[in-house]
Amino acid sequence: MRTAVFFCQVGDTSPLNVDSVAKYASNLPGVEHVEVLGVRPPLDPPRIAERIRTVRIDRIIIAGDQPGFFKPAFTRAMDLATRSPQEVFLAPFEAWGAPGEDAEERAKAIVACACRGVPFTLAAIPAKTPVHPATLVIGGGVAGIQAALEIADAGKQVHLVERTATLGGHMAMFDKTFPTLDCAACILTPKMVSVGQHPMIDLITYAEVEEVSGSPGAYKVRIRRRARRVDVSACVACGICAEVCPVRVPSEFDAGIATRKAVYVPFPQAVPNAYVVDGDACTWVQTNGQKCGACARKCPKACIDLGEQDRVEELEVGSIIVSTGYEVFDAKRIDRYGYGVLPNVLTALEFERLTNASGPTGGRIVTRTKQYDKRTKQDVWVFQPDGPSPRSVAIIHCVGSRDSAYNPYCSRVCCMYSLKFAHLVREKLPEAACFEFYIDMRAFGKGYEEFAERIKAEGTHVVRGRTASVQMVGEEMVVRGEDILQDRLLEFPVDMVILAVGLVPATGTEELAHRLGIQRDPDGWYAEFDYDGNPTETQRGGVYVAGMCQGPKDIPDTVAQASAVAAGVLRSISSGRGSGHLASLTLSQIEARAKTLSRPT
Repeated sequence: MRTAVFFCQVGDTSPLNVDSVAKYASNLPGVEHVEVLGVRPPLDPPRIAERIRTVRIDRIIIAGDQPGFFKPAFTRAMDLATRSPQEVFLAPFEAWGAPGEDAEERAKAIVACACRGVPFTLAAIPAKTPVHPATLVIGGGVAGIQAALEIADAGKQVHLVERTATLGGHMAMFDKTFPTLDCAACILTPKMVSVGQHPMIDLITYAEVEEVSGSPGAYKVRIRRRARRVDVSACVACGICAEVCPVRVPSEFDAGIATRKAVYVPFPQAVPNAYVVDGDACTWVQTNGQKCGACARKCPKACIDLGEQDRVEELEVGSIIVSTGYEVFDAKRIDRYGYGVLPNVLTALEFERLTNASGPTGGRIVTRTKQYDKRTKQDVWVFQPDGPSPRSVAIIHCVGSRDSAYNPYCSRVCCMYSLKFAHLVREKLPEAACFEFYIDMRAFGKGYEEFAERIKAEGTHVVRGRTASVQMVGEEMVVRGEDILQDRLLEFPVDMVILAVGLVPATGTEELAHRLGIQRDPDGWYAEFDYDGNPTETQRGGVYVAGMCQGPKDIPDTVAQASAVAAGVLRSISSGRGSGHLASLTLSQIEARAKTLSRPT
């Protein structure tokens, strides 16, 4: 078939030399016309149709970072030229790794496959390699826990590395899960205990992956165990050390709305259930042993060693599962909402901890009040269990998501957890007014739409429209927004505002991607090999992604993906063979396989 290749880019940040790829494409069999149209070109279907007729084109290949963006114009042009609109195909560089290593060669291979009518993922299949039976799981949230348990239950060795002092991740911070309103801890903590007690799981907490070397199926991993300064095997979590510690710092587990000591256990159900010394806050560590040390002197088990140093160890594994999770968007970046300035503007995680029975207020929803701090000798805003309850609460959706100024993508979970918050407000404060401001309600999962309707029936005022600002007017906090269905502007006082912040890649994602040799997508999440056909593997053989680190998803989807990853790992272990590194394939090898698989022309 007489083929034309058009190069169109959505963005202008790609380092790819498009002209070089275009020159290569012009020499491919059957290619009669090649044209580089640039970044977001103004496409005129009648004009393209004329070109199609002039060159007598039967098939069009659109090549670029997101070629589907331009497909409607070319499809229309083929129809105007009385050619089959079905003969418009895509050669997506971004989806199949052309922005990464050997970008130019990868882009050429993608175009070659498209011109042959062969999917790139069928032509670019690395050779199989022997696989070491041990697996490394990086990240101890619900995804890492699920994958580790399934592999270990099959009798295979798992090394689970978690950066913090306990398993659990963000899910351990939650109160309820949507749409069933089940207790999050009741679901997660039994799994955490199973990991801690499993004979086939080597649990390594308070540690980070420092270096990865070797080849697919035979990786050598260097792990740095940070000094915990407490002997996990001897500590009985009696709490005497924390009682005598004089240092208080914000608690990460409570999202900063409460404090903890410098020696602490992250939360009562932590696994391992042992204390840890925060070296950045500990007086003894910061003064090189010149001051304090009360915890070590008072420990009845003598299990605290404040002088302990970091340790480095090496592991040999055949497969690596990345499940490093996410962080929440920094709401301070959007100053019109007043977060960090107005004391009763909260983020989603802060409200999770406020409404949780194990949180600082015992689950009571209260507003911050001023309290004199003896240490700083200043008034500070704090949540107190006996504080005043809000009479009205506003929940603002899409903070930092679906916004080209911050993150253009949808974070998927924000609508549903916002509805969950509305339910909790109405349940615990039946006299309080609750307002939800949303752009679009994305209740996409099983039972989600029904949950959304339930929230409306419970008396929540669901308002479609963007929120303009949250400001103090006199002594009142005022929300200004719009109601597009009623075609009106709104302005009303509230006592509490909850910001449904979006999700962003976890801290250290870029560094870990570099160490593992895997790619990230334009939004910073880890890139899978093929979103449609192979969403669990990466382009580096033997390295898999599970859960939020690949992109925003809810808990059921996270668990399902983790189980799929575990199945893939067990398949490679049982067969003794796994996928090699995609980058090991040369352009000529991919061309040869595409030629073999191509349809007759």
